[in-house]
Amino acid sequence: MGNEILVPITLFLCTTALVFGLRYMSNKEKMAMIERGMDPGLAKSRPSAPMPFVSLKFGLLLVGLGLGLIVALFTVRNTGLDDEEGVAVYFGCLSIFGGFGLIVSYAMEKNWLDKQKDI
Repeated sequence: MGNEILVPITLFLCTTALVFGLRYMSNKEKMAMIERGMDPGLAKSRPSAPMPFVSLKFGLLLVGLGLGLIVALFTVRNTGLDDEEGVAVYFGCLSIFGGFGLIVSYAMEKNWLDKQKDI
């Protein structure tokens, strides 16, 4: 019974420590930039790499995850695996098909960008 209350407390403490740690490191980085005579605002003002295909990437990722879920469901049901072995099949299929979705997204983005360079 004592461990059940420790999990949420530990989760909260670790999350809080992570947020404060990231904030502290960001502040130290900005202070180091100021000490070297650099403007810490310049790092944030320059535009990041163009990301015109965010919707495509997440859409293909979700399609891949959905296909992985369906394949895992049929695999577990047709092979008669128990719950513990089925979990591994679910995680494996989700990872593989999600990865395939991201690879397809990358290929589509690269193909479009290569065509834009030719124009």
